[in-house]
Amino acid sequence: MGNLYVSICYLYLLVIISVTDGALQLIVVNNCNEGVWPGILGNPGQQNPKDGGFLLNSGEEVVLDLPEKWAGRLWGRQGCNFDAQGKGECETGDCGSQLSCRGTSGVPPATVVEMTFGTSASPLHYYDVSLVDGFNLPVSMKPVGGGVGCGVAKCDADLNVCCPSALEVKKGNKVVGCKSACLAMQSAKYCCTGEFSDPKTCKPTVFANLFKAICPKAYTYAFDDSSSLNRCRAPRYVVTFCPPT
Repeated sequence: MGNLYVSICYLYLLVIISVTDGALQLIVVNNCNEGVWPGILGNPGQQNPKDGGFLLNSGEEVVLDLPEKWAGRLWGRQGCNFDAQGKGECETGDCGSQLSCRGTSGVPPATVVEMTFGTSASPLHYYDVSLVDGFNLPVSMKPVGGGVGCGVAKCDADLNVCCPSALEVKKGNKVVGCKSACLAMQSAKYCCTGEFSDPKTCKPTVFANLFKAICPKAYTYAFDDSSSLNRCRAPRYVVTFCPPT
């Protein structure tokens, strides 16, 4: 029994060290049946791990070591074709027609995972899955450890199969993405800009409500904080493309 207590204490110490030594891990997993080309973009002044883009074959995972207070976004690109120099295109989420995004964000529609691993004002980690830029594939982000109160951010349903025709993005006869109402309508009302850039005036649209009904743990419009923003303090997080439902 004494050895068991020692082992438990050792593991607890490892978790504390992982959280406080100024580094954490982001584990990116491809659970889809096809390859995914994740794009990753640090906020201004932040690094872009793996040059901002890489291939993840079906069933593969990669571990990214990130510094504390790193903040940025990650999304999946699909239907990509790159040459030996890393030049090419993706059907969805393309970032400048190159494998390594290197500071370029993905072209909507794309399901985006947003994260902030601590700030000068708070040690907490904030993360969410956002459909504000539209949808292209299911994704989730969950902590490993972190304790009570750490939630899972996700849109684990395939919104492409129920995308309203006005929002569809097609390649041939296949729907590969679903635009946000902002992207499709290009109006302040749907984009929460101008006179609508306030939670009192910008309300969820019928499209946002549809997405919310299917993916209740994802952002569906700009001021969807209360049900979509997660707070935690964990040593590592797992982002899964096509998570099991």
